Amino acid sequence: MKKEEYMRYDATGLAGLIKSKNISVREAVETAVNVINDENPRVNAVTHLRLEKAMTEAEKANMNTPFGGVPILLKDMSQNVKGSPATAGSNLLKSNLALKNSYFTDKLIQAGFIVLGHTNAPEFGLKNITEPLLHGASRNPLNVNHSPGGSSGGAAAAVASGMVPVAGASDGGGSIRIPASFSGLIGLKPTRGRMPVGPGTGRQWQGAAIDFFLTKSVRDTAGLLDCMQIYQRAAAYHTPLFSKGYLNTLEMKNNFRVAYSFHSPVGTLVSPDAEQAVLKTVDMLQAEGFQCEEAAPPIDGKELMRQYYMMNSGEMAALVSSLEKSFNRKLTIEDVEIESWALYQAGLKCSAGDFSRSLSAWDQASAIMHEFHQRYDLYITPAAAHTAPLIGQLRHQEAMQNSLEHIHLMKAQDQQELIYQMFEPSLTLTPYTQLANLTGQPAISLPLYTAENGLPIGIQLMAPKGNEHWLLSVSNILMKTN
Repeated sequence: MKKEEYMRYDATGLAGLIKSKNISVREAVETAVNVINDENPRVNAVTHLRLEKAMTEAEKANMNTPFGGVPILLKDMSQNVKGSPATAGSNLLKSNLALKNSYFTDKLIQAGFIVLGHTNAPEFGLKNITEPLLHGASRNPLNVNHSPGGSSGGAAAAVASGMVPVAGASDGGGSIRIPASFSGLIGLKPTRGRMPVGPGTGRQWQGAAIDFFLTKSVRDTAGLLDCMQIYQRAAAYHTPLFSKGYLNTLEMKNNFRVAYSFHSPVGTLVSPDAEQAVLKTVDMLQAEGFQCEEAAPPIDGKELMRQYYMMNSGEMAALVSSLEKSFNRKLTIEDVEIESWALYQAGLKCSAGDFSRSLSAWDQASAIMHEFHQRYDLYITPAAAHTAPLIGQLRHQEAMQNSLEHIHLMKAQDQQELIYQMFEPSLTLTPYTQLANLTGQPAISLPLYTAENGLPIGIQLMAPKGNEHWLLSVSNILMKTN
């Protein structure tokens, strides 16, 4: 199979070729590896390959599965494969090997995928760009001077460059939808409790984070949801299985009531391209008969982000405590990147009451969104306020770096203010995605608009919990119309 032909297929199409014996699984895997070898020096997406094991698994591929024999790459963050590196993008864990598969990995293997290896991610998934000290910056295949986003940046670069038709990703604050927006892909964050979790990580950032995929087609996204949705008794959160099937309802059309807004929920600058992307989408929906109205939920975006960072601080303190037990020593500022260290220090002064109030704010936002969706079925915003940043654009200035290095000397309130300032430049680029993580709602980024600089800006659609099929049916219409 020629590389150029392979790179045109989505996962569903490639699976069809394999099932019809137009190509063998081995041929698909070998072609994927050839593309990786050609493209990875340019975009730095892949950090580890398990070629010998993948070839062995290819010989035993089950053709009676939806994605039998299709090659895939997984994110080096919670998508563990036994015996492979599990670094979470951290130099501290560069020698760490996974002792077992994650449940997410087992489920996608049951769907027929052949796991080739893992992709690059920022340390502990804390950034919306992918520039870890461990593996270096991943680059956007559309323009290598720009970032593919984060934290699933390596996954986005892998799919956008044609290495694999889909890649494993995860989303704790936009980490699927942001790379989709920056890289011209489709990125769905499912409803909280929809995907397999663990072992031993049932809450994943208290329910903010969830695993799924970056794709090139709506039908792949729907088919993956059909394969991966689960009711997992050991998990902390559950959502009812969608028995009708996502592929079966892809052509469904309802006269949805749609709210839209392009204003930043945290009051930051929004590019004219992002505004035009929303207005173009609204025009497309109105032409299809949808009722659209400019409106936004009455949520204090800045305050909600402060509560989000409070959770990040507490979670990082818990993670560092666990790592110190594993290494049997205290960690120092030299062990982790500065963002991880700052959140850890802030987490040490975060009280149980502070942490509990943070989660309560999420619940209040969820209640407000529930009321909002009584009037509007879907909520549309840009997926990002700007196109992909340049590599290195979000590096800290000297004054900020110095403040972060001395954050342990500050009072708790001042620490949290510094954390907000630390993330503010990146939040300015991507202020829209975090809401769905905190409320648990499904949200999707679609590549419907190209900015004046030639780079894409995604459009985000949000729906009430459990209604991914609404998102997919409308996405199907928009992608066909675009």
